[in-house]
Amino acid sequence: MTLDWSPIWISLKTAALATVFAFFLGAIAARTMFKYRGKAKGLIDGILTAPLVLPPTVVGFFLLLLLGKYGPIGRLLRLVDVTIIFTWYAAVIAATVVAFPLMYKTALGAFQQIDRTLLSSARTLGATEWQVFWKVLLPLARPGLISGVLLAFARALGEFGATLMLAGSIPGKTQTLPIAIFFAAESGDMTEALLWVSVMLGLSLTIVVGVNYWNDNRPQKRIRKRAKEGYLTLVDESLLPWDHPVTPLTWEYTSTSVLPNPIELIVDIQKKLPEFTLNVSFSSNQLPLGLLGGSGAGKSFILRCIAGLETPDEGCIVLNGRVLFDSRRGINLPIRDRRVGFLFQNYALFPHLTVAQNIAFGLPKTLSSRAIRQRVEKQLIAVQLQGLGDRYPQELSGGQQQRVALARALASEPDILLLDEPFSALDTYLRDQLEKLLRLSLIHFPGATLFVSHNLEEAYRICPNLLILDEGQIMAQGPKQDIFDTPYSFRVAQLTGCKNFSRALIQSENTVTALDWGCTLKVNEPIPDDFAHVAIRAHHLIFPELKGQPPKCQDNIFPAWLTTTSETQHRMTLYLKLNSAPTSPFDYHLQVEVFKNQWNALQHLSQPWQIQLHPSRLMLLQNSSGSISLEYQPSHSPRMTRDDRSNQQPS
Repeated sequence: MTLDWSPIWISLKTAALATVFAFFLGAIAARTMFKYRGKAKGLIDGILTAPLVLPPTVVGFFLLLLLGKYGPIGRLLRLVDVTIIFTWYAAVIAATVVAFPLMYKTALGAFQQIDRTLLSSARTLGATEWQVFWKVLLPLARPGLISGVLLAFARALGEFGATLMLAGSIPGKTQTLPIAIFFAAESGDMTEALLWVSVMLGLSLTIVVGVNYWNDNRPQKRIRKRAKEGYLTLVDESLLPWDHPVTPLTWEYTSTSVLPNPIELIVDIQKKLPEFTLNVSFSSNQLPLGLLGGSGAGKSFILRCIAGLETPDEGCIVLNGRVLFDSRRGINLPIRDRRVGFLFQNYALFPHLTVAQNIAFGLPKTLSSRAIRQRVEKQLIAVQLQGLGDRYPQELSGGQQQRVALARALASEPDILLLDEPFSALDTYLRDQLEKLLRLSLIHFPGATLFVSHNLEEAYRICPNLLILDEGQIMAQGPKQDIFDTPYSFRVAQLTGCKNFSRALIQSENTVTALDWGCTLKVNEPIPDDFAHVAIRAHHLIFPELKGQPPKCQDNIFPAWLTTTSETQHRMTLYLKLNSAPTSPFDYHLQVEVFKNQWNALQHLSQPWQIQLHPSRLMLLQNSSGSISLEYQPSHSPRMTRDDRSNQQPS
């Protein structure tokens, strides 16, 4: 008797076609659920994955109800004289339904493993949602999608229950391998059953090997291959030519991106967040504005609102006269049309693209290939990475990746540059060098710049103006030196690095009592309303004995005893107690920062030392958390506009 080989052919073509359907349906469903944030997400996901957990016969029964002669779909098909039941098409439908959940869940898992910052980065570079899907989401999810295809094919190939109920077992027409195995074993023909089992086992092992292959780390294999071929040589950042002059960037904006003069960003937004309500109002010109505050203060969220990655509840955002967002007028410009350059904290480079392709990602599609190459090379030279355009981000060090991210953000010639703690992931040496590169780049950048940091010194070096943020509220804004010299509120002084505070009471027009320091202090500045604390920065305390001559001002000089010390490379932090000797290492009033040479001199002086809290260095602080705006005044006498004028913008 000649063996009928048709089950193999029927199974393969059924599984192949079902896999094609399952791939497209599963990928579309996964992308939809990846973006969906509604309350019904759990219910919808449960419905989509139900065929994965239901017995195949139950799935087949539901398909019969839908596609049968008296089912809703079956009745419609009868109108055009089409019958599905007991046909090869029924086998394909059954295999597609049972394979779909595997494809859907695998694709969804692959999408969810992708860093969402990469998708946000693509949007800020001008990509449409369709381009984000095809150029970023699908390539990054490719290993998972291929695994899903192979698993879906294996599931479709092994489908039995639903296929038997819907398509039956018609030899040469609907009899697949699983059905052939079942009927061969039932009829006692174990040889034929064993043959079909061997075929199924071979196909299944092939699929498992394929899944393992595609689940391997493909970028790492590519890097190892390039290293073996001699193309990969990691560069020691300490050997880079940092002292060579950086090539200034020239900015030739197209007619669709003409920057008006003056450049201005206006932000007035409110957003209810889980921890607090963000309520900020400020403006910025082309000078870099530093957003300074503790972690979770709302700094990064403001940048994301400007870029369009988050949507405020109320307010407006205007950039160079263009309305990016206005809740009253119903305007919310798409991310791709906002023309922002966003430098993310984790670089957000596309791992599947080379350095050159990353930089070129946001360039206008109307540019010729030659123009794109020239602009990319120009950016590589500007960030001192010439010759590395064909490498992948995984082949670069952290400092090199950050420079690529900066080049990519500037390449598209944005109207505004948003920098979200760009140096936080770098060591001290690279942070210093990249900060220098950024400062030089910003000199030639004609747009507005916002720089987010929780590092006061970093923000101070880069930004002429600062905005101090705490729990979604602006505590102070204005020139950096004014904010540093006269913070005026307790919280602003804390956020700007002051370490010495004392509760205080007013004694007279120019005298206050520092309750926690146990002394009475003469002050020069007028005592503000709602006065609550007196403060002095650690490096502003004076040791008159080190000068070798009596100080001109004899006020606020007290005896001080050393409690303990703390050392850094260049400085010593001294913990001092005023007026009496300490009783424990925790018994101190003030922290004083001195250079090592001063410390060496102090060690030879007998205690108690004389220390001066100079009246001009004392800061008189309010308890108020209201917004404070510092106006431009001569550096020796900064003045502040109080809460009743807080609606004014810093000049």
